[in-house]
Order: sequence, then structure tokens, then C-alpha cells
Amino acid sequence: MGYRLVDTASSYRNESAIGSALQAAFSNNSSKLRRDDVWITSKLAPKEQGFEGATAAVGRSLRALQTDYIDLYLVHWPGVSGAAPESPEHRRCREGSWKALETLYNQGTLRAIGVSNYTVRHLEEMKEYAEILPMVNQCELHPLCTQQELLRYCRDNGIVFTAYASLGESALLGPNTGIVELEDTAARRADITRAQALLLWGLHRGAAVIPKASSAEHLRENLAVLGLGLSADELAVLDSIDSKYHRHFCWNPSTIA
Repeated sequence: MGYRLVDTASSYRNESAIGSALQAAFSNNSSKLRRDDVWITSKLAPKEQGFEGATAAVGRSLRALQTDYIDLYLVHWPGVSGAAPESPEHRRCREGSWKALETLYNQGTLRAIGVSNYTVRHLEEMKEYAEILPMVNQCELHPLCTQQELLRYCRDNGIVFTAYASLGESALLGPNTGIVELEDTAARRADITRAQALLLWGLHRGAAVIPKASSAEHLRENLAVLGLGLSADELAVLDSIDSKYHRHFCWNPSTIA
């Protein structure tokens, strides 16, 4: 279909399957697909935090993915497994993790490095120890979680904001969401689905969107948004939802010290 980005993580437990699938594609002469045609993103699990842990984790991901470099590698979460939310262990470990990623970036093993689920506070803290600031911050983003301050901060600091859970973990696609503004916006547009309206909203907000899909039909539907758009009025209606229905469907990192 034209997709060329694979977003995975050690905690998803599918790196080996992805590695095998990609190798099969690369060895298929009819596909003419090469390693440098595909962008692979993977992530460091909370239990792998720290300099030594991160270094070892990247090695495991490389072997599982059957590649000698990863295009983008992220610290998946600003905390470390097993520590209380207020523990200073979180900062110590994420600093060590970042130092490991910087080392591997300088060696060429990681082509780009970044973070995921980092708040403005966590990103500001990085300026105290990072020699290389994160290139990407991957966070939950949808009309119920607009992340306006974080989006603005990333834009001002040259950080690419990547949106996950753009469809609210599919909760925003149901027949009775109770969110009249969302349902009406999609209903007035015969040329787009509700999923496409949500993805377009994220793109209009300046985010890269990487929605999950479980069928070929949905994969095609998602990719088709590249030829569509939303009006200023439609964007304003979707922007207004957060103030009335704000929620995270996934992790909320604001409590992590």
C-alpha cells in the first residue's frame, strides 16, 4: 500500500516477528524493497532503564529486528519499573538511558533518538544533562487530549511530535461516544470517516500520526487521509472537545517525578 514506517517496542514483544517479516520482504526480488526503504522505530521499556540496561536493550532489539541499525529509538516512558511515582530513581535512570542512546547515536547504531510520553517538565530537565536533545516526542494526542502546551513546546524546540492513540484506542469510533461535536463533524462530511476526521485533526495540529490498524481495509482508509482536509470551522469544533471531555486513554506521565 505504500507504508514504509514500522513502529514497535521491546514491550510489544513483536520485534522478532517484524524482523522476520522484513527479511522476507527484502529477499523477495519482486518487491524490490531494501532496508533503507523502511523506517523502523523501537523503544526502551521502563524495566530496561539506565545506561547498562538501555545499551543491552538496543542490542536485543537489533538482533530481534535482524538489522545493524535502528532509524529511531525512543525512551518509552519517563519512569523506571518498580519505583514510586515520586522517586528520584526515575530521573537517575532516564538520564543514564539517554546517555546510552547518545553514545549509540554517535556510533551510528541509532540514526535518530527521542523520547515518548515526556511532559514539558521532563523535556526541560533534559537540558541539564543532554548533549543531544530529543528529536522526537511520541505522545497520546486526540481531541480529548489536545496537549496544546506540549505541542507548542516541541515546535519551539525543534522536536517532532508524533501522535499515538489518535483514535482514542478505538473508543472514539464507537456508535455512541456521547461526544456530539465529534459525531456531528464526521456526519456532515460524506467524504470522510470518523477515523479519518481524527487523523486529519492530528495532522492539522502539526503532529505525525501513526494509528494502529488491524485490517487491510483500515490501513487503506488511514492512508487515504493524505488527500483530504478539514476546514477551520471543523478544526475549531474538534478543538473545543478537550475542555468538556478531557481524558487520557493510555498512560498519563504527569505523576512521574
